[in-house]
Amino acid sequence: MRLIVIFFLGGFFGLIIGVSLPSLAITKLNLPYGVLPSIDLSCIRGSNAWSFMKNNDSISSQDQLINNSSKIWVPTNPRGAERLPPGIVKAESDLFLRRLWGRPSEDLTFKPKYLVTFTVGYEQKKNIDAAFSKNFTILLFHYDGRTTEWDEFEWSKQAIHVSVHKQTKWWYAKRFLHPDIVAPYEYIFMWDEDLGVEHFNAEEYLKLVRKHGLEISQPALEANKGLCWNMTRRRNDSEIHKEAQERPGKCKYPHLPPCAAFVEIMAPVFSRDAWRCVWHMIQNEFVHGWGLDFAFRKCVEPAHEKIGVVDAQWVVHQGIPSLGNQGEAQIDGKPPWRAVKERCGMEWGMFQGRLANAEKAYYKSKGIDFSNLVVHN
Repeated sequence: MRLIVIFFLGGFFGLIIGVSLPSLAITKLNLPYGVLPSIDLSCIRGSNAWSFMKNNDSISSQDQLINNSSKIWVPTNPRGAERLPPGIVKAESDLFLRRLWGRPSEDLTFKPKYLVTFTVGYEQKKNIDAAFSKNFTILLFHYDGRTTEWDEFEWSKQAIHVSVHKQTKWWYAKRFLHPDIVAPYEYIFMWDEDLGVEHFNAEEYLKLVRKHGLEISQPALEANKGLCWNMTRRRNDSEIHKEAQERPGKCKYPHLPPCAAFVEIMAPVFSRDAWRCVWHMIQNEFVHGWGLDFAFRKCVEPAHEKIGVVDAQWVVHQGIPSLGNQGEAQIDGKPPWRAVKERCGMEWGMFQGRLANAEKAYYKSKGIDFSNLVVHN
């Protein structure tokens, strides 16, 4: 009986003492390493630890950094780099080749001013072995996996080679030519491999581009070859041209493609600023780029003045269906080249629809009647 009384009295006095003492600050306990992580603090609802965690959840890490002058937080830095001091941030890069030894500041005795890219197979090597001076960084995208064979050309040893089987130049461009990577270059050439360059000099070409204020351009195409558009056909009586006459019904509006503000996707040349816009318009899954040439005009203003074809420096489109041969035969018996061509047309239609819907959505959000702006945009 005495034991029972002592038990109840002990429990009663223990309860009184527990209520009267301050809450236990578990965060201030000096516990051995490994003990505290095993405690479920969420269960200690009356403790200071619970209050600390609850209050901490309500304060974002950004707010803490802003309010703490000893921490770095620079909202104007590129996204993801806000914690870095601006002096260490390098938002842009380049494709300049560097040594593995010596002082980094002495690596580059010369910086190329322009970039030319070709999406190539080894069979067209002769077309690439010409026309571009040391002012150009040469970047070869190899769709056939053959890269080391190009070392027969001395310039190839200083070129950049990227190899992914059966991919197109617009697939490569979206993934390897981000505007912040190619920012050092004044102009970017995005060329196919089947262009004869016997009558083309890149330095002279760019002189004419600057002279006539072209932001997006291409060399004219030799007239005796099969051409899709009159706009890109070479003229003998001019240095450049910015407009053309097409077959009846092709040009409802004279300042819009394909009669103006238009170059083809086979050999476009972009200024640095124009490329920054065009890159963002390339869709990840549309690898052939069909339809992009009709939309280049979205990236310069006024487009019918800033886009043109250079007649005095021209190329020959050889029309070699090399990428078509990279396709695969279909179950329904279609040859590889036909399946590739059908994909091209499909992408064109899908891109047109996606662009139109994006513009409609934008104007609708601004309360503007889109139908009245189709002609002007």
